[in-house]
Amino acid sequence: MRLLITVLTALLLSAPALASSRIKDMVDVEDVRDNHLVGYGLVVGLDGTGDSLRNSSFTNQSLNAMLEHFNVNTRDANLNTRNIAAVMVTATLPAFSSQGSRIDVTVSAIGDAGSLQGGTLIGTPLFDSHGRAWAVSQGTLTIGGFAAGGDGASVTRGVPTSGRIANGALVENPFDGTGMDPWQEIANRTSLRLSLRNPDFTTARRMADVINAFMGASAARATNPATVELTRLASYNGDMIDLLSEIEQLRVQADQPARIIIDENTGTIVMGENVRVSTVAIAQGNLTITVRESPVASQPAPFSGGETVVLPRTDISVTEDDTQLGVLNGGVSLSELVDGLNALGVTPRDMITILQSIKAAGALQAEIEVL
Repeated sequence: MRLLITVLTALLLSAPALASSRIKDMVDVEDVRDNHLVGYGLVVGLDGTGDSLRNSSFTNQSLNAMLEHFNVNTRDANLNTRNIAAVMVTATLPAFSSQGSRIDVTVSAIGDAGSLQGGTLIGTPLFDSHGRAWAVSQGTLTIGGFAAGGDGASVTRGVPTSGRIANGALVENPFDGTGMDPWQEIANRTSLRLSLRNPDFTTARRMADVINAFMGASAARATNPATVELTRLASYNGDMIDLLSEIEQLRVQADQPARIIIDENTGTIVMGENVRVSTVAIAQGNLTITVRESPVASQPAPFSGGETVVLPRTDISVTEDDTQLGVLNGGVSLSELVDGLNALGVTPRDMITILQSIKAAGALQAEIEVL
């Protein structure tokens, strides 16, 4: 971990002092977004690992409804197959997907099926949050895990009750029902909003200034830390799509608050470049207590009629590392802070404690976020 922190620090120091990013990588465009789709369907062709129809009544009802669609009446029949499973199908529909395009889907069992391996999803409509059908999914599942077992033992790897179908859904309805192509609707706009993925007052203002400098006029303004409003000027020779394709390549130096991210479970520490520490003295001591159990058997004298007795014997040793008081001068940079803590010989978990203690002492000018 210490090596990882050192490498990350070296990369930060080797980067340009004024690193910038494309607007394309910093914002989301209004109304240009993916849509989450969900559907309910049946997977057939399982090798006895499907739902128990007696325990999963919804699977039984779905099977009956499917068979009735093909003029097969099984309402009064006592079905007992385990080759079918009820599943939820989820997918993400990319923005401006055209009719006939294909998307990946994820299939997950909702009953007591043991595995979906070898199963085939039959035609399943996929709906958005408003109940509109956008795609139909069907195909053979690919399972990342497996399950096998016998009477005395079993083994399971991964999650055999969830799988994917690559290009498993066919987009049927690419528009919103109004008859207007959303791509053309955006192209005809005279203004729209750019949403910053990392809201910040300074970054939003810098982005607006960069766009205005490129346009040679006041075409953008920061309305809040998360939004930059873009206007297509009457003098611009092109539509909104043309304007977006030009400004998304502009580079902006992003600003960010001083923040330290800590994951105590893994001992991971990530520090922003603006982290600063006031003058503070640090001493970190490690106390190690070792307990060893060495039971001793006490044997009675021959022919004494006594019994062998096991006597406990415990050895306890305490080791405390010698620690010197280290001083971090005020206003140190990220690299100096890491070098100073490494010089104290602290481990990542000790470093987490030190950073939290520095923050409690009021000497750390940064926000600590614990995951």
